[in-house]
Amino acid sequence: MSKLEGYLRLMRPLNCFMMGLAVIVGAALADPTGISGAWLSMIYGFITGFTLTAASMAINDYYDREIDAINEPKRPIPSGLIKPREALLFASILTIIGFIAAYLTNTTYPLCLATAIVAWLIFTTYTTVGKRSGLPGNFLVSACVSIPFIYGSVAIATELKLNVLLFASIAFLSNTGREITKGIVDVEGDKAQNVKTLAVRYGGGKAAAAAVVFYLSAVSLSPIPWLLSLVSIWFVPLVAVTDIGLIASSFMLLQDHSREKARKIKKTVLFWFIFGLLAFIFGAIR
Repeated sequence: MSKLEGYLRLMRPLNCFMMGLAVIVGAALADPTGISGAWLSMIYGFITGFTLTAASMAINDYYDREIDAINEPKRPIPSGLIKPREALLFASILTIIGFIAAYLTNTTYPLCLATAIVAWLIFTTYTTVGKRSGLPGNFLVSACVSIPFIYGSVAIATELKLNVLLFASIAFLSNTGREITKGIVDVEGDKAQNVKTLAVRYGGGKAAAAAVVFYLSAVSLSPIPWLLSLVSIWFVPLVAVTDIGLIASSFMLLQDHSREKARKIKKTVLFWFIFGLLAFIFGAIR
């Protein structure tokens, strides 16, 4: 495997793409008609979400290198493909690019840059001190996942719109469920490093039940945008796929909370998130 492939794996391009897209989704939800005239700001917004997510992934892998040596030894840093200091330098460059793009998103409205800085600080807090706390750390990660939608709303409408807030809340809840599921996957390494996830503290069964509570809480919020007439009819079929997927994943996790099953569900849930994004994108079409 080449060094370039190692850096790409360090970034997790799919996660980065989704966060960049989340900025555009947030903007489209806030102002569907105005987004076409703000294409340059949307490009900068996408770059902000993409690069800051990539930076956070690299920082996370730097701090997790000892845990990953147990849980995921083939990742770029524990495998020796990328040196720890190279990962930090890479993260620093990505962070600078992200902050510059955030400034350029709206040069007359500094809240975009401020929002990007807050997101970066939250994730840095998570990786340095918050991760070992377990559930509070999960909340920090989910806040970072939700912020790109808020960023998009602020960038296009200079305010946080209700429909964007609802979607950010759904993203927060469902991602918290995924983070708890991830804790089941990483339980052995987390035990060794004294990371107090729900799976470490209470076992995989109770952690699975907690994850399901968050998945189903997200599902329960999904009809609200339609009931409040904040989205079009196109929202309904796609969000239905997302809801059915999350419900099915919840049942499967309750039936089998083994490490391998949790790993599969963690990946599958990310797929349902994509449908959720599409639901809100198409829901903005009137």
